Amino acid sequence: MTEQHTTAARTGPVVIVGFVALTIPFIETFQPEDSVVYVEEPDVARKRDAQAKLAGVGFARGLVEWEYHRPGTADEFHAAHPDLDPVAIVPAVEYAVPFAARLAERYGLPGASLGAALILRDKAVLRRVSAAAGIANPASVRAESAEDVREFLRAHPGPAVLKPANRQASVGVRVLAGPDEAEAAWAECVVQDEGVFVPDRPMEVAMLVEQFVRGEEFSVEMLVRGGQPLFTNVTGKHLYPGPYPVESAHVVPADIPAELSRLLGAQTARLMAAVGFGDGVVHCEWIVSGGVPYLVECAGRMAGDAILDLIEAAYPVEFMRAYFAVLKGEQPPELPARAKSGAAVRFLAPGAGTVQAVHGVEDAERAEGVVFANCAIAPGTSFGGLRNSWDRTGIVFARADTPAEAHRRADAAAALVRFEMRPPGGEPDGAPGSGTDGDPGSDPAA
Repeated sequence: MTEQHTTAARTGPVVIVGFVALTIPFIETFQPEDSVVYVEEPDVARKRDAQAKLAGVGFARGLVEWEYHRPGTADEFHAAHPDLDPVAIVPAVEYAVPFAARLAERYGLPGASLGAALILRDKAVLRRVSAAAGIANPASVRAESAEDVREFLRAHPGPAVLKPANRQASVGVRVLAGPDEAEAAWAECVVQDEGVFVPDRPMEVAMLVEQFVRGEEFSVEMLVRGGQPLFTNVTGKHLYPGPYPVESAHVVPADIPAELSRLLGAQTARLMAAVGFGDGVVHCEWIVSGGVPYLVECAGRMAGDAILDLIEAAYPVEFMRAYFAVLKGEQPPELPARAKSGAAVRFLAPGAGTVQAVHGVEDAERAEGVVFANCAIAPGTSFGGLRNSWDRTGIVFARADTPAEAHRRADAAAALVRFEMRPPGGEPDGAPGSGTDGDPGSDPAA
């Protein structure tokens, strides 16, 4: 962005689009009383009881229920609230990114830009734009039927990934070994239920089928101002085995050579220039194969899955404060160039069946280096197995002097958690928490 934004004369609130309860402790360290207005979809606000949860939050001025998923609703909001005079517009969830970008434009505030937001929200368009900029992408096409998936696999032998172009949290994502799996995978992946996190009205089903890239996975969290990186972190990602690419652990900073970290940061900055991203935070996912970073996808908002906790602990840095400062047009606090320690999370989740009891959470919380461990799952809750990030139900967070040791500590503590399960149609069984994992301590959508 070439224009220098300023909010010095503004007296209105910060507008946060999307209610994420887990970010409240971060925000209340720097936002004054009565200074934030939340905007949330009416169905989501009702299902997540947002009004009640915000009632005791000092910095929250109120909640505006607004159907921000729909096109044109940012302009509608601006027309309905011409005197709001906000100081910043913050997208808190994936589906809020275009609305927040457009609303920032209408109020004359720093933001991603609507053009960049729309590219980031459509993975097919993002592939085209990034490839034109010289960024490596797997072969990818839009798919409208199982037959399209079969045709792709015939043309590109080997594993492929079927996934939505417009969803979050690994919903509707599956790895296919060959054409004979296309029919079953299609029937499964087009059912994309996110429950309380999305409105009740239907969302468009838009699918991609892509070549499977085998390699190590990472994400880059980058704070950007005027199109230029101010802070860059690389997170190491670990996935569960099997056909569903759900993340089992995150490590900050990634335990990799400095040259690879610099390359991932440079490719993310290159992507920001290609899409025309102005101001804010991006969470950009990569797979490195043969030394080459292949783009997975990129979100124009803060990372979920406790990555914010990890960054703030490992560097340390007040990352959320810096993010808000950039979107207010202010100078952010000093930002470190590298982490001073390591931090890691390990997710917990039961397998398929009904939870009878959860054992060992207190033991995990007392384990070496553990900052917190929790597993908010009620006995009697049934699960169909681990298929996306919403199927995880617990988390272990650990710190250490190095990323490798933090990861080891989180793994060791997670192994102390055991789910007592009744398999579908079977007798009770015991499943260790490190076998399939989950997370009420983070929000994959955020």
